[in-house]
Amino acid sequence: MSRAIDAVIFDLGGVLIDWNPRHLYRRLFDDAAEMERFLAEVCTPAWNLEQDRGRPWAAAIAELSARHPDKAELIAAYRARWPEMLNGPIAGTVAILEALHAAGVPLYALTNWSAETFPHAEAAYPFLGRFRAIVVSGRIGLVKPEAAIYRHAIARFGVDPGRTLFIDDSAANVAGAEAAGLRALRFTGPAALARDLAGLGLPVGDPR
Repeated sequence: MSRAIDAVIFDLGGVLIDWNPRHLYRRLFDDAAEMERFLAEVCTPAWNLEQDRGRPWAAAIAELSARHPDKAELIAAYRARWPEMLNGPIAGTVAILEALHAAGVPLYALTNWSAETFPHAEAAYPFLGRFRAIVVSGRIGLVKPEAAIYRHAIARFGVDPGRTLFIDDSAANVAGAEAAGLRALRFTGPAALARDLAGLGLPVGDPR
């Protein structure tokens, strides 16, 4: 990664925002193993991804509840109590974001997120205003790591992919970005990200 970086694209959930359904479901299950089975077999990541793609939550809840009527209340909580899945900002990464913004680095976001729930994040996290533009998967009917969403983001942001860095906590999403021609880093924590960005000559602030 020797070329200069002109712009940075951030993922949101798991990078800047601590989103995890377990933050909610730990309150609804007494047994951790039972909770993990529910999230692996009922309200699965694949099921949630379809809401990120744009499927209405009402339809998703109704369809899944019909297949698991004994879990209907728990399924409904996924939407009704969705804000409880947000556990605040990841402070170290927000510090990096602020340092990049202060240095005038163009910042963008590309997130797999339901169009229905994204307004909760917009209201809760003012730092999202640092981005010049945000592509939300649920608003365009495309999800990472599909190639089309990266092409859409590159065109929407007007960036040179070879001089743009994409940051995501998912290995599959990083690979998809690289296949689209973007420079990409997998996020494993603010300290590691700071080291990587400093190696690219980018300002990082204090990520502690």
